Amino acid sequence: MFPADLPLRYQFLLRTYRWRRAEAVPAARLTRPVAEARVALVTSAGFVAPGDAPFDLELKGGDASFRTIAGDTALDALTMHHKSDAYDPAPIAADHNVAFPLERLRALADAGAIGEVAPRHLSFMGSITRPERLIEEFAPAAATLLEGDGVDIALLVPV
Repeated sequence: MFPADLPLRYQFLLRTYRWRRAEAVPAARLTRPVAEARVALVTSAGFVAPGDAPFDLELKGGDASFRTIAGDTALDALTMHHKSDAYDPAPIAADHNVAFPLERLRALADAGAIGEVAPRHLSFMGSITRPERLIEEFAPAAATLLEGDGVDIALLVPV
């Protein structure tokens, strides 16, 4: 059922975790061509811009808050604060575009494939095992922020 190289503690967690069901939400329809759309990134890599508070790695159930990252931020200025050890962070450390492809998004805008890069992007910390605050508080706040920025497309980049 699980990959052979998955550590036993994760096999146990996956077998005993109280999975939740979420009601399907209809997707929003794009109201303009992609070549005219404003696009934002939403990552769960736990990236934090210089001067912003890191995610709380000790918070039971995970830190469900998010951080904003300006669209003109240099990727090498970001630091990663993620509590999960269930993945290899080396590829992300070597190239932040793996989990936050801002440079790729800028290239798409320069090529005219998308309208423009949003002024702000969002970073969450993954490994949120108690998602109530995420669902009730932070996800709606994130959606409101992106809507306020005139974002047409949010690309979700899970880690």
